[in-house]
Amino acid sequence: METQILSPDEIEKAALIIKRGGLVAMPTETVYGLAADALNPEAVAAIFKAKGRPMDNPLIVHISELEQIYGLVSEFPEKARILAEKFWPGPLTVILPKSEVIPDEVSAGLTTVAVRFPSNPIARRLISLSCPLAAPSANLSGSPSPTNARHVYDDMKNRIDAIIDGGECDVGVESTVITLAEDPPRLLRPGGITPEQLREAIGEVIIDDAVFNPLKADRAAPSPGMKYKHYSPRADVVLLRGDINRFAEYVNSHYDKDTAALCYDEDIQGLRCEHISIGRAHDYNTQAHRLFTALRTADERGFKKVYAHCPGTSGVELAIYNRIIRAAGFEVIEL
Repeated sequence: METQILSPDEIEKAALIIKRGGLVAMPTETVYGLAADALNPEAVAAIFKAKGRPMDNPLIVHISELEQIYGLVSEFPEKARILAEKFWPGPLTVILPKSEVIPDEVSAGLTTVAVRFPSNPIARRLISLSCPLAAPSANLSGSPSPTNARHVYDDMKNRIDAIIDGGECDVGVESTVITLAEDPPRLLRPGGITPEQLREAIGEVIIDDAVFNPLKADRAAPSPGMKYKHYSPRADVVLLRGDINRFAEYVNSHYDKDTAALCYDEDIQGLRCEHISIGRAHDYNTQAHRLFTALRTADERGFKKVYAHCPGTSGVELAIYNRIIRAAGFEVIEL
């Protein structure tokens, strides 16, 4: 198939593609999503084929108004209502027991479904004109997520029907995922809504061990982004944990012409190798916004190894840390 590039003024055309069982990449406030009719098993299966995504990796269903969730879940508890009122529309995904209308292709055979109400007006308009949409990130499985239409086209050209070019995504990393299908609630994937914000809203929230470590082999993935290596460029990512001086010392003693540093602005002066900055050391929102573009830039510039300065693990930094450590295959060098 030939992939069409559509403008935001052509959403009606994109909605028609969705209704016919096709695939459309749409912008959201987090990353671009690869959308299909969430209640059409064949259309959902086409998402997995286009991405090369394992079928045991569940998808998120996107809605355009809160009332839509009641047909998708079998329970909507008080804590879900509180989170919806506080953070929707926005970069938060809530996992709840699913209703009978959710195909197994969406939930990977689980009894739960992940639901999100995005704030991006283009995504919401597309959903309103079509239906609830299953939409993982619009990239080849395992590669850095796309934050603009060019990233999507580079990965998905002639694999999908259309891409709506809505410009750059605001947040830059995928949504926070929390499951309310167990008590206490468990954070499965960090994102723009932080653990601290969730706890302020509903009390105790456990951070799942798979945020920091590989998912145990005998455990089914309850959320996207938990089971497989994700967010990885072709370059080998090596994560270095240490202060600015130790980071520069290690990189300067290990680099060659095929190596770059993924770093903060403050690191640059001390480095002798090529570098790609994701922003100032304490500007976490900018870092999240730039991260996936920086990983793709490493490949575009032909680097074979990337030394990444390890972020912290609180607030929005936890989302950045989770993406980089997965890109690095969970290997961290302590400096």
